[in-house]
Amino acid sequence: MTGERLDGRYVKLWAASTTSALGSGLATVAAPLLIASRTDEPLVVSGGFAVAWLPWLLFALPGGVLVDRVDRRKLMIILDWIRVPAVALLAVAITAGDVGIALLYSVLFVINASEVVFRTASGAMLPAIVPKSLLERANGRLYAGTTLAHGMLSGPLSGFLFGVAASIPFYVNAGTYAVSALLLGLIAGAYRSRPGDYPVVRRSMRSEVAEGFRWLAGQRLLRTMVGLIGMLNLTLVAATSVLVLLAKERLQLGAVGYGLLFTCMAVGGLLGSVTGDRLIAWCTPTWTLRIGLLIEAATHLVLATSTNAPVVGVTLFLFGVHGALWGIVASSLRQRLTPPDMLGRVGSTSLFIIAGGNCVGALLGGAVASKFGLTTPYWAGFVVAVLVSALTWRVFDREVVSAAYAEEPAVSR
Repeated sequence: MTGERLDGRYVKLWAASTTSALGSGLATVAAPLLIASRTDEPLVVSGGFAVAWLPWLLFALPGGVLVDRVDRRKLMIILDWIRVPAVALLAVAITAGDVGIALLYSVLFVINASEVVFRTASGAMLPAIVPKSLLERANGRLYAGTTLAHGMLSGPLSGFLFGVAASIPFYVNAGTYAVSALLLGLIAGAYRSRPGDYPVVRRSMRSEVAEGFRWLAGQRLLRTMVGLIGMLNLTLVAATSVLVLLAKERLQLGAVGYGLLFTCMAVGGLLGSVTGDRLIAWCTPTWTLRIGLLIEAATHLVLATSTNAPVVGVTLFLFGVHGALWGIVASSLRQRLTPPDMLGRVGSTSLFIIAGGNCVGALLGGAVASKFGLTTPYWAGFVVAVLVSALTWRVFDREVVSAAYAEEPAVSR
């Protein structure tokens, strides 16, 4: 590792991703506030969340094919410039007092359709600008920037700006996408999926998507991790979808206290992101993954049984640390093992599975809690976490994970 460092190209990519995350966070918070200021119809309000999630299912897989076909940096710049006028149009309409729900839904769709492809391209581009030995550090810094900007700063900032004028968060959001595009434009080099001496063979999008699925399915370690994250996210989103009720009825918390629970998780995520490469090196990737599974189970158990708000807050803090560490290991392993010309498709396949788990979890959480009781989603999450821990414990054997870290990905032909 002597002489290896995160150079100026990475700094620009980090700054672009963090700036973009801040803007997206502003819109994520301001959009439901805007909808609620126009209507108190629950279906219309929840429709905004549905519109925001739909692109992750529609565009994750074809987006991965696109990422593997074109220059990834240029694609990210184009996506930013698509979002600038879309969000600016919404801001102008709000200023003019002529904004409708249909326009807001349309802009949310454009923002998130671009975001899923942007995120896939960013993850695929990273191994080209970062030494393999520094992938954990690089991914950790990216997670830290996103957590700080999107998870901690954007919420209170968006609420404050919205209170001044409803259009301001969206004007600022448009500006962050423009800054992101300019920063990406300063990164030198070409970032196509294949080296120049490998010709790109065009096939149908369906066959390329299928190739990504087949490759991932043939990788025991990666497919286990993706399946685990999808399953655990399903139970996590099911649990968090009714967390506001748990906070109110069992923890006796108001709106501020409920928000602080997410702040605890975000602070843990930030700490895990900043220190992730050192914690993973000290603990080893194997035990980072195994301990994470135990923390998943313990988190659901505490939420199912505890009525003590500080205990729940500390638990969510630890869960945030675990979530960051798992994300770093998962991303770094995928980037190490996947052939460069398939990084987009394999990354987007992972996003597709995870997004599916999120969507199903969001639907199940309220339904299960309504029929069987408020703590049922948490007990279900605990049982699932215990079962997957037992079933996958040996998959994360130290020799297997060490071999994965040492393996060199080949360029597929």
